[in-house]
Amino acid sequence: MTTNDSKMVFAPELFINNGVKDISFYENAFGAIEQMRFSNDDGSIHVAELSINGTIFHIHETTAKPYFFSPDKYGGTSICIGLFVADVDKVMSNALKAGAIAISPAQDYEYGYRQGTIKDPFGHYWQIQKKIV
Repeated sequence: MTTNDSKMVFAPELFINNGVKDISFYENAFGAIEQMRFSNDDGSIHVAELSINGTIFHIHETTAKPYFFSPDKYGGTSICIGLFVADVDKVMSNALKAGAIAISPAQDYEYGYRQGTIKDPFGHYWQIQKKIV
């Protein structure tokens, strides 16, 4: 993906614990494609760039900076990543088969969305959703 000065692109960076070697969850759950990876000497991930339908995001190990931490450190997270998809139930099912934990099942809401929430194996919350009106 290329960007230019006239286009703003949102690219979240998700922090994972140090020592993680396998992030195939994102491929199996969401069809993410790994664009690049920088590994540590032990083969663990320092940073990886992935994309879902051309939209990039990064997976990054925690660093010595006290303001970067994985959700597991405090048993929660300060964000929930919204992922808009064509088939909420199919993506939820794929995510659960890939190792996610269901937080709330997919359902239709009166405000015009079908949504369900999962927690990925690294503690990140994803709201799988589709506008239905």
